[in-house]
Amino acid sequence: MYENDSRAVLTLDAGGTNFVFSAIRGGREVVEPVRLDAVTDDVQRCLDVLVEGFRRVQAALDTPAVAISFAFPGPADYENGIIGDLPNFPCFRDGVAMGPYLEEVFSLPVFINNDGNLFAYGEALSGILPEVNAALSAAGSSKRYRNLLGITLGTGFGGGVVLDGTLLRGDNGCGGDVWLMRNVHYPGLIAEESVSIRAVKRVYHEETPEDARNLSPKQIFDIAEGSLDGNADAAKAAFARLGEAAAEAVVHALDIVDGLVVIGGGLSGASKYIVPAMVKAMQGTRSTFSGAVIPCLQMQVFDLTSREGMEAFVQDGSTLIPIPGSDRTVRYRCEKKTGVAVSRIGTGRAVALGAYAYALSQIDTNIQQ
Repeated sequence: MYENDSRAVLTLDAGGTNFVFSAIRGGREVVEPVRLDAVTDDVQRCLDVLVEGFRRVQAALDTPAVAISFAFPGPADYENGIIGDLPNFPCFRDGVAMGPYLEEVFSLPVFINNDGNLFAYGEALSGILPEVNAALSAAGSSKRYRNLLGITLGTGFGGGVVLDGTLLRGDNGCGGDVWLMRNVHYPGLIAEESVSIRAVKRVYHEETPEDARNLSPKQIFDIAEGSLDGNADAAKAAFARLGEAAAEAVVHALDIVDGLVVIGGGLSGASKYIVPAMVKAMQGTRSTFSGAVIPCLQMQVFDLTSREGMEAFVQDGSTLIPIPGSDRTVRYRCEKKTGVAVSRIGTGRAVALGAYAYALSQIDTNIQQ
């Protein structure tokens, strides 16, 4: 969407350990990233690090930036650029006006979102959505997708929704949140308790007699792969259980969104065990009091991480039917499909591209108004 745009936007990948600053122009990173230690226990020192990082990136640009745009962990009042109480940033208490502060320092508009939103936006504009539409075109199908649900699997369960090129923010900045949906394994708990790093570690520990509480998800994945000693079946089950729990939240979201699904986040590296279980659960059924059994989704669900799944997905099953009283025909698209994919451009890049595109879209909207 902005591949040929000459404007540059300063971006930030804000982690609990490092802040990585960069700049994007025309959908490409145009400076060497600047990495600084994150400060989590002192507000002013944290703000000083942000200013230093953005100034160093700005100095490396050959033209002035038009905005600052980045993801920062919630909870927050993103619309007004105010960051609330954060578990990983104990210095943020009672709200810190980070966006307005940076606007004062740099005299630039500042846009802050959560990473789930920007991940989905980046994938919708520059990632999986155009890729899938290109595959449909190459296969001779006239079908095109415009809506996307992006989910991130990592420390928590994040999400974002893009509807026909527009990021769903919601009236309270909660659009696309999936982490507190119903937990299919533990109905009284939130989904995130079964869709997170801690969930993978807990399930593996429960499924094996060995003390596995200190294992990392990467080690559990290596056990599943057979490259590290351990209970491979329990390791595979840990990721599959996560996929089943994610599927329950995704099914309910797709009833509203009706689009494609893309997965990102640190745990997406274990997609070979997560996605099949997720797709199988999404292909499940519900019933009625009369005993009728119906699919839990109106759409057929395809695993777009497999060649066979993608090939079946892009096939055009539409037909031409006659218009009554006429010698003309009209295309009847009787098949309804959705697919589950894993980010190909990478979560960090998708978030950065989402931040870049969001800033430019807001600037353009303000100009038009």
